[in-house]
Amino acid sequence: MGSAILASWPWDNLGFYKYVLYGPLVGKAAASRAWEAASPDRWILLLLVLFGLRALTYQLWSSYSNMLFATRRRRIVRDGVDFEQIDREWDWDNFLILQVLMAATAFYAFPTLRHLPLWDARGLAVAALVHVVATEPLFYAAHRAFHASGLLYARYHSLHHSSKVPQPFTAGLATPLESIVLGALMALPLAAACAAGCGSVALAFGYVLAFDFLRAMGHCNVEVFPSSLFQAIPVLRYLIYTPTYHTIHHTKREANFCLFMPLFDLLGGTLDDHSWEMQKQTFDATTHAGVDEVPDFVFLAHVVDVMQSLHVPFVLRTFAATPFSVQLFLLPMWPFAFLVMLAMWVWSKTFVISCYNLRGRLHQMWAVPRYGFQYFLPFAKDGINKQIELAILRADKMGVKVLSLAALNKNEALNGGGTLFVNKHPDLRVRVVHGNTLTAAVILNEIPKGTTEVFMTGATSKLGRAIALYLCKKRVRVMMMTLSTERFQKIQKEAPAEFQNYLVQVTKYRSAQHCKTWIVGKWLSPREQRWAPAGTHFHQFVVPPIIGFRRDCTYGKLAAMRLPKDVQGLGACEYSLDRGVVHACHAGGVVHFLEGYTHHEVGAIDVDRIDVVWEAALKHGLRPA
Repeated sequence: MGSAILASWPWDNLGFYKYVLYGPLVGKAAASRAWEAASPDRWILLLLVLFGLRALTYQLWSSYSNMLFATRRRRIVRDGVDFEQIDREWDWDNFLILQVLMAATAFYAFPTLRHLPLWDARGLAVAALVHVVATEPLFYAAHRAFHASGLLYARYHSLHHSSKVPQPFTAGLATPLESIVLGALMALPLAAACAAGCGSVALAFGYVLAFDFLRAMGHCNVEVFPSSLFQAIPVLRYLIYTPTYHTIHHTKREANFCLFMPLFDLLGGTLDDHSWEMQKQTFDATTHAGVDEVPDFVFLAHVVDVMQSLHVPFVLRTFAATPFSVQLFLLPMWPFAFLVMLAMWVWSKTFVISCYNLRGRLHQMWAVPRYGFQYFLPFAKDGINKQIELAILRADKMGVKVLSLAALNKNEALNGGGTLFVNKHPDLRVRVVHGNTLTAAVILNEIPKGTTEVFMTGATSKLGRAIALYLCKKRVRVMMMTLSTERFQKIQKEAPAEFQNYLVQVTKYRSAQHCKTWIVGKWLSPREQRWAPAGTHFHQFVVPPIIGFRRDCTYGKLAAMRLPKDVQGLGACEYSLDRGVVHACHAGGVVHFLEGYTHHEVGAIDVDRIDVVWEAALKHGLRPA
């Protein structure tokens, strides 16, 4: 495609630095103090503001499109948006850069455009007329030409159709040639109004933003028009397209070519006969297409902190498609995110964040609207458990097969690792899983073979107990860091008599000063880490992970596994993990579902099942991350 004229962007290799192309305009605006009313270059500031609002329009539609908790019943293409599509659409705003340069060129070529009045009502009528008689039919003709010519389609328009799931950003996925054509057609009504002496700033802003609004809406993959509207006013079917109407074009590619008005498809004989029937089915919640899809597996997560709450597809899709880390551009959003946290604390309930498909089965991630610190507030305990319980009952009613609890949602002090809900509702059909059996397996399989001694903090926790009992049976000496002799002895008595001497209670970190394998289940300060000898590797199951202060030691990540290669529609990273990698407790729930286990996995970890679950995970294509 790159060999064809205007088939690739000249700034493709610049990455983020492509925004330097706005530099001359920004510099000119700053130098001439364009924000002052008397400035001769005020038009530059208005132009930059307009294009900022254009980008915001697409971003807001993208956020809405990815709000699965609000839109999932009216989604047209039910597949998830995968990383491949997100990467392909990463530079969706290239056309905005090109068109702002085109607009600036027009202002320099026609200086009278710099002095347009704020408003002239006559311009609205002229622009509307020219849009209908020129922009719409010319776009229709150009669009059909890009499809009719195999050469044009292959070299240019096929890029736009390479996205499987239409998204607002898909509207910007085009070659320079297509963007120039679109920009010229969009400019026709404005140019006509200016030529007639009735152009205005308000008209330029209104028409361009309405144009972008409708393009983003058409690609949003969510039906927004009630079918009753078209039944009450049938003529509207030919005056305004719908997201369903345009999605049919993306799926069939031989129909529904119009810009915004299906009238031209009707006149051109390319209107798909099923457009309105499909639109009605998509929007009408009483039909099969409008009901909620039932996932087979649900991972019930929670929010970590205010910053991490921004790491979701419906806030910034591209950011959510990369491992989480605190970025400077998030700071201005923090106050708003904080207010959202307070609102969620009062009003919100469990909601859907993302989804993917694995071997024809729908998997979803739900989130309990609670943040990490709230789990440690004594007065919040009952409210959190109520949220989790309602989510489990909802999943049970829907017909979900397995629900896996994430991190703090299965805290022993909170609900006994899920036992509270299973005991309270003994007739649950959904299997409740904490996934810690696979978490233990991942940690244990990270320990090099031949290891004879380990030091462990958090040793009497649920995971610590299971790891200690497993290792002692392998004749590995486990130094269990705990001040509670009672809890240590309780675990020691669970081990077979011939292996009990491999479990050793220690109460000071200096006891491990010669041990190079540390298993960390409790936070370690820099002072505590200094007791480890050089060359120590820290295996971790503490949340959040410890900070690596020692340069002469290595630090493992939290237990995680990579999903099978045949996963589809996965487009969001799970917290700070790499693409396609999920926490081991998430993976444990997936294995529970794939294996068809009929038991609940709650409470204490069954040590005898650690190897069984590990082998099952490998059998189904999951791999250590």
